[in-house]
Amino acid sequence: MAARILCIEDDPDMIDYIRLILTKAGYEVIGAEGGEAGLEAMRREAPDLILLDLMMPGMDGAEVLLHKKEDPAIRDIPVIALTALDSPFDQLMWLARTDLQDFIVKSKLPRRELIARIERVLQSYEPPTGETGT
Repeated sequence: MAARILCIEDDPDMIDYIRLILTKAGYEVIGAEGGEAGLEAMRREAPDLILLDLMMPGMDGAEVLLHKKEDPAIRDIPVIALTALDSPFDQLMWLARTDLQDFIVKSKLPRRELIARIERVLQSYEPPTGETGT
């Protein structure tokens, strides 16, 4: 069964672009426009991985991560950040202060690299023990 990836992004064109790339690679992609819609989709869809834009109007990526961390049903889903922040310092700060598994700069989003990073995170992710699958 194909891994389910939730893309939380405020730009619908970016969601469509990511969906196009990942669907061709065999993934199922669910799009959610904005942080609030993303949290609802996390709970409803139970994705295997989340691609999260950090800089969104309204509920931004940091707030999404805080809500996710507080909810036992979704807290362990791995997250890769998608952002325009290309400063290595900013990336290190986000990785150190959050439970992000990786950081991808949108302007440097070659198809192969996106797929490779998703595969790496999915392969290294181990669901919590003691839970039953749905």
